[in-house]
Amino acid sequence: MNIYLVGGAVRDKLLNLPVKDRDWVVVGATPDEMLSRGYRQVGADFPVFLHPQSHEEYALARTERKQGRGYHGFSVYSAPDVTLEDDLKRRDLTINAMAMAEDGTLVDPFNGRQDLEDRQLRHVSEAFAEDPLRILRTARFAARFHNLGFRVEDDTMALMRSMVEDGEVRHLVPERVWQEIQRALHEVTPVTFFEVLRTSGALRDLIPELADDEVAFGNAMAALASTAEQNLATECRFAALLHPLSPAQVSVRAAALKAPNDCRDLSRLVVEVAPAAREPSLTAERVFELFNQADAWRRPERFGLLLETLSCLPDGLDPETRSKLEQAMEEARSVDARSLMAEGFKGKELGEAIGRERLQLIRRLFC
Repeated sequence: MNIYLVGGAVRDKLLNLPVKDRDWVVVGATPDEMLSRGYRQVGADFPVFLHPQSHEEYALARTERKQGRGYHGFSVYSAPDVTLEDDLKRRDLTINAMAMAEDGTLVDPFNGRQDLEDRQLRHVSEAFAEDPLRILRTARFAARFHNLGFRVEDDTMALMRSMVEDGEVRHLVPERVWQEIQRALHEVTPVTFFEVLRTSGALRDLIPELADDEVAFGNAMAALASTAEQNLATECRFAALLHPLSPAQVSVRAAALKAPNDCRDLSRLVVEVAPAAREPSLTAERVFELFNQADAWRRPERFGLLLETLSCLPDGLDPETRSKLEQAMEEARSVDARSLMAEGFKGKELGEAIGRERLQLIRRLFC
């Protein structure tokens, strides 16, 4: 029974990056042996165990064999006769297919260390083509390490294009696609993720509205880059990505990608409100209408995200207009409904009175 540190922890250690999570592979052991040593089994599809003290994941060495389309079409074999190299060979990229023994010895059968030095993302074997999710993972690593000079190696990009042409991307589970997109939105340079997907052809399957429209893609990437620079929330980044689409297209695409409701709602709101926010001279009545459309009275936090996103769009909100909108919202929300009720307003009349008071306050900033 031999234990090795594997995958991202080894890669990041060699890159002198902080190691956030450590994964381990156990060679030559059975589930019963792991249980007898106090490990707790958690894997349903293959044997994965939690260390009794550190609670880190220890997986028995395994191989995978393709049996169907998409991400789930695999059978897994795990037994003491599976070697460390067998386990590493099933991994996606050479930089993720290295292991380190307990004494610090590097095990690198696929030249991952050289690829780290050459700053290239290269597939381990032709088995890469068996899992279309690896296209998205490779794009995500390109986004993570773009600032270090990494690029997708030519043969790997050619293989990714071939996978797309074979229709593999269309068989991906939408929930897994969203997980990769959500992670990619928060990588160092998220724009690179979508550029790699576009180059490989996968973007045509995932977000076709952007894939073949040069202007729309450029605007989406400019807005996304701005939200990343300002470290905005996931909802803002996703809304920036989809802002060149129409409201109907946003609804369809967000649903197809299984984006959470908060991402869907903000994305559609950004598209609906953006034309009004770009008007050269906003009147108080138009601002009041915008506040109502955005449901800003009940959802002030989302309204804040809306303004942050609109400020990142090409030809979006300028700083002065944004500041005035924020001030107008703060003042308009200060209207005291209880005071108006004390004056005798109730029901529909109360709502109309609140609206008049709010509009009057907005007029102090917008003529």
